[in-house]
This record gives sequence, structure tokens and C-alpha cells, in this order.
Amino acid sequence: MNTPATSILETATMNGVVTLRLNRPSQFNALSEDMLQALLEQLDILQRDDSLRCVVIESAGKAFCAGHDLKEMRSQPTLSYYRYLFAKCGKVMQGLQALPVPVIAKVHGIATAAGCQLVAACDLAICTSSAKFAVSGINVGLFCSTPAVALSRNISSKRAFEMLVTARFIDAQTATDWGLVNDVVAETELNARVNRLVDDILAKSPTAIRYGKQMFYKQKQMTLADAYDFAGDTMARNMMEEDAREGIDAFLEKRPAVWKS
Repeated sequence: MNTPATSILETATMNGVVTLRLNRPSQFNALSEDMLQALLEQLDILQRDDSLRCVVIESAGKAFCAGHDLKEMRSQPTLSYYRYLFAKCGKVMQGLQALPVPVIAKVHGIATAAGCQLVAACDLAICTSSAKFAVSGINVGLFCSTPAVALSRNISSKRAFEMLVTARFIDAQTATDWGLVNDVVAETELNARVNRLVDDILAKSPTAIRYGKQMFYKQKQMTLADAYDFAGDTMARNMMEEDAREGIDAFLEKRPAVWKS
């Protein structure tokens, strides 16, 4: 599953953990059409990978992601192309949520516009203390409508709307306080912090994780009563799995659990 180092999207796999590395450093890892297509293709592969346990998204160079490739966007000024491009980007963001395992954004440098959307679309995010976040389309006369979808599902409406209409950058600590990212660490600690998070996930039942991620997002779209009905059914089905029986028996017997996988 590894791709050549010259690819705009590098992939690496180890112990069920797949790292996707955006590799357009001279363009600040802007989400060109080719980059979006590469991400879609990888997400399709990962969706069908039963050995998958976790996905990490990182970037080469000084920035995490500067959003869409504006030069490319201006080269095809038609409504049909823009609809196609933004729909493709939306499919990538929804594809991250549709993966049955946790997706972690490993962020350094700037994450702006669709780059900020990419962070918000991941299940978890760890950033360096120098990271900065903005939805800056309004500066060029373009309201960041698609980034607003993911952003407003991470932070409060008023904070999201202020970012959208002012293009103001927020720093790493603010992003953590607002809930856009889980934790902020020193540059030198980023790898270790992400690795600890991955290890915590790998230590858990892969079956339970898959049940949990699917349930977590689906119930958020339901009424309270429907959410409890759905969550209860999910837990009941999870209880019928070998991992749940093993985990409970291990707890009662005061021994480490041995997961099915």
C-alpha cells in the first residue's frame, strides 16, 4: 500500500495504522483536484480494509494545508466546475467520517480554509504550539461555506461564524480551548503525542471501536429518544461480539483482555 516518495499523497502502513501524508510542500499542501482525487482513492481502499485500525493525516513542509488551490480554481471559471470541485472536497471530508476507525489530524503550521475544514473533519486532532487556524476565504470575496459545515460541528456557532466573517487566525491554544483540536504540544513532541494516542486506540477492541465510531456520528443527527434507541441497539449488538465477552471476562478475572484481532 506504500506509494512512491514523489506522490502528492504519500501513504505508509504499520500494524494496521495508515499514515496519509499531503506532499505539496511548495504549495503549502493546497487541496488541488489531483490531491482530492488521491485522497478519495485512498479512502475507498481504506474503507474496504478489514485490518485497518487507525488513520493519521499529516503534511510535508512548513504548513499543514492552505485550503483549495486558488490558481487552479481560477483557471476553470465555470459554475459546473466549481460545483464539481466543492462536491469532490465534500466527499473527501465525509469519507473521513465514514471510515470505521479513528482518523487523527497531525497538524503543524497553518491550516486555512479547506485545510481547517480537513482538521475539523477528522475525529481527533493534535497540533503543535505554532499551529494557526483560519477560514480565510472571505479575504478574497469567497465565504468558506463548505469549511463552515465541519467547523460549526466542532466549535460553537458564534465562534465559528466570527472566524468565517473575519478570517481571523486563532492560535493553537485557542483551537484547543474551543474544541477544534484535542491537544497542543511543542514541535518536538508532536510525533510522540500522536503515537501515544494511536497506541491508546490500538490497545482497545477493534470491534468496539468500529461499532462506536459509526454510532457516535449517526446518533448526533437524531432526536434524543431515537438516539437512545439506536445507541441501545448498538450496545446490544456489540455485547454479542466475542471481544465484549472476552473483555468483561478478563475484567472479572483480573487479567489482560486478548482481543479477537
